[in-house]
Amino acid sequence: MVAGLPKPLKPILQVGIGFLFGGLKMKNITVVMIIAIVMFLVLIIAPKDIEPSSIIYKGIASWYSKDDPGILETTANMEIFDDTQFTCAIWDVPFNTILKVTNLENGKSILVRVNDRGPAKRLGRLIDLTKSAFSTIADLQKGLIEVQVEII
Repeated sequence: MVAGLPKPLKPILQVGIGFLFGGLKMKNITVVMIIAIVMFLVLIIAPKDIEPSSIIYKGIASWYSKDDPGILETTANMEIFDDTQFTCAIWDVPFNTILKVTNLENGKSILVRVNDRGPAKRLGRLIDLTKSAFSTIADLQKGLIEVQVEII
């Protein structure tokens, strides 16, 4: 019948498989058993959770405002740009991702949402924060700060 299984286990698997497949009669029970075993393993072996804060970047943060020359009315994801919101511009992170930005000088941090692309790559900066977000973790007069950015 089914090679390699102990005799007491064979009827249990056959009944279980019959229940799963509505009494489906198959000559090749091995295929059905493989399907049942895979389904069982999928149910009992849960995928490991990825640590949300496992991706960390370090670099320079700047800020931008609607009053800056060249700032568009809309962000890269087509929202109206609002520098009072806690949002940011960063490359290579999907839109609407929440980031924790920590000022490495004073330890203050803030959560921001990605809704724009930038800063200009030629500037060598990691992230642009809105005026409101930046002012929460640093003095606007500083202009540039060293930060750690974690994906939440």
